Amino acid sequence: MYTESPEPATGVLLGPQRLAVTVDRELPALAADGQVAAISAGWQEREAEDDELQAALGNRAINLCLHARGDAVFRDDPELKDAHRVKQDRLRSIQALYRGRLVHSIAAVHELQRARGPADLIADEITAAIDAIRLVDRQHLDRVTAINDEYEAALRPGERPVVAAHREAIADILAGCAAVAITGGHVATILNRLRLFDLGPLIRGLPIVAWSAGAMSLTDRVILFHDSPPQGRGNAEILEAGLGLFPGVVVLPHARRRLLLDDPIRVSLFARRFAPARAIALDERCKIAFVDPGGPCGNELTRVLGEDGAVRPMEPQCP
Repeated sequence: MYTESPEPATGVLLGPQRLAVTVDRELPALAADGQVAAISAGWQEREAEDDELQAALGNRAINLCLHARGDAVFRDDPELKDAHRVKQDRLRSIQALYRGRLVHSIAAVHELQRARGPADLIADEITAAIDAIRLVDRQHLDRVTAINDEYEAALRPGERPVVAAHREAIADILAGCAAVAITGGHVATILNRLRLFDLGPLIRGLPIVAWSAGAMSLTDRVILFHDSPPQGRGNAEILEAGLGLFPGVVVLPHARRRLLLDDPIRVSLFARRFAPARAIALDERCKIAFVDPGGPCGNELTRVLGEDGAVRPMEPQCP
């Protein structure tokens, strides 16, 4: 079940960096003087092609090479590799089944939104239908979490010599770093590698700057979304729980391109469905800063999807 972590980490979540690099100005603001541990596992086989990343981080980054380390683990521990493949196959199957349930649940809301009759009665029915979607979401998240927990309990990756050796080496590197940077890319791969090496507890105490899929992986729930994919209208879906280091937000990279933000009906449904977390459009040059105990703040470009269907600037504004 979705629960919020009471103590967020310190850091900044950013929009995409490929066309507008802003990470270079965030590390000084976090007083991160020293080496930066870089996680670019989401780039998969291109993980080591980090010249631009190094330049953006002031040429002081140490790439943790989590994707390559994961490949090495699976090469040296065939039993773990086979079990991981079985787990991933089960997760893909349950995702497809969940996606089918969502189609019907969301269609019911859209049908009610077109209904004619007393406004108060229709509003009550829409609320009930959205609650039904939220139930489907919760059940899916619970099932995904159970599959992951069963894998962890049966295989105990952290106790396997090859994984333990990599975790120790990573911990030694992090001990000499002043901050962590996590790039975008393939969000499921980022999560897999972060979990394989149990990075959550290790990076929680360091300032973190993450963007795009990297930012998604650090929230409570990873939401996949695209209102207009090539195959037609799409429905947002929960992939799985994130690391929960930055709770209470659903980050939406490339929101302008992937969401119909001028459609108040779709915006309202999205915001109500994932409340109480705030759904935040994280486009280029946007940011969410978790540096104040009072809660996260956004810059002047960061916008929040409202339950009334409006899209407004995020409050409070960062100083």
